[in-house]
Amino acid sequence: MSWKRTGVVLAVAAMAMPLALRAQEASLWLTTPDRSSLLKEQMPSLKFGSEAASGMVIDVDDAKKFQTMDGFGFALTGGSAQLISKMDAGARAALLKELFTADGDGAGVNYLRVSVGASDMNDHVYSYDDLPKGETDVKMEKFSIDPDKADVIPVLKEILTIQPKIKILASPWSAPLWMKTSGVARGGVLKPEYFEAYALYWVKYIEAMKAAGITIDALTVQNEPLNEKNTPSMLMLESEQADFIANHLGPAFKKAGIKTKIVLYDHNLDHPMYPLSILKDKAANKYIDGTGFHLYGGEVTAFDEVHNAFPKKNLYFTEQSINDRRGATEMNISRPVARVVIGATRHWSKNVLLWNLAADPQAGPHTNEGGCPVCYGALTIDGDKVTKLVAYYVTAHASKFVPDGSVRIGSEPSDALPNVAFKTPQGKTVLLVANTGTEAAEFSVRYHGKVLKTSLGAGSVGTYVW
Repeated sequence: MSWKRTGVVLAVAAMAMPLALRAQEASLWLTTPDRSSLLKEQMPSLKFGSEAASGMVIDVDDAKKFQTMDGFGFALTGGSAQLISKMDAGARAALLKELFTADGDGAGVNYLRVSVGASDMNDHVYSYDDLPKGETDVKMEKFSIDPDKADVIPVLKEILTIQPKIKILASPWSAPLWMKTSGVARGGVLKPEYFEAYALYWVKYIEAMKAAGITIDALTVQNEPLNEKNTPSMLMLESEQADFIANHLGPAFKKAGIKTKIVLYDHNLDHPMYPLSILKDKAANKYIDGTGFHLYGGEVTAFDEVHNAFPKKNLYFTEQSINDRRGATEMNISRPVARVVIGATRHWSKNVLLWNLAADPQAGPHTNEGGCPVCYGALTIDGDKVTKLVAYYVTAHASKFVPDGSVRIGSEPSDALPNVAFKTPQGKTVLLVANTGTEAAEFSVRYHGKVLKTSLGAGSVGTYVW
């Protein structure tokens, strides 16, 4: 056999070898606290080899499969949409392309949260059925999503042209004021006599958004139902939410043929008994897709408590504000990646949403007397000038590489090097690692018997893809 023919035979044989037996390359996308690398691919690529593992070892095991992921992203608040809509058309198109595609420098954001009516990051309070004091509209004859047609809906539609399969979660900060005991935006309780009207309000909202070309994949019944301090806000106790879902919202959606998922709670991880008490209510349970959590209080292990009690119900991470430290020379990225992105997904969350997408240089717009004055979000938008903040990179380290439909797989837990791994629908393996320590760490990644040796500097975050 000639050398030429031998070479061909060997090449064909190499192509037929199992992937685990071939030299396998992995790309590393790195962010460092000194900003010398901001989600940049490192060259040359890393290689899996046959040498023994050394240092700390992260074993990645794709035989162990956990939850299927819905995506990673931000809250497109009314204020965010307002700032984006005011940008020059070319600058806006460039920004949205970078945010919602994974190509090149794109972040690949594939999940958004929107407010139903105003949130505290709007420049004013409104609902879709605002009435003069003393009037009511139980049949929703005056319902209209016109307030969102100035900025939220046009921005969403432009995003959908770029990322048509993006998932959207909707959350209300308050019911229309005439439905509340207080009659004002801040605080108050939904009157029981208006439960039926409020369920119809939701039906009208889902249908109106669909008519506008926007599908709402899931909703949370009330943003932060135990927080009365925001403007707007509304208290909703467990018994009230259970009643509303079981006897009003669930049946209304069933009658209207609405498939939007109903997610309960949508508040901090320090009160897991709130969702657990509702999930134990059989009449409410049958309408509930899952539970949403924030992490301003509590620990991510509360996810496990709810999952273990109701393993067939989904879990979602629906909000967390992550800000750059004011005046700090270094970007604190490893700890929020470890605590929020890795923490939530390692404990069964199907998504991770940060608060919020964008604000102006003064952390606005926001409502008065109860709006958030320190929620700077992922982007600072000043006219057409866009500055990326730490929250952008916290999310992009996952969203760029982990599309909808990816499955979390096994990876060795580590306090020193928090990590999480995924298998994408395209067959790629993604490992996100955060070095939360004060010194550089050398470690090995072991996969299918092969070993990749690598390191991360103190405070750095790396996404490995192979």
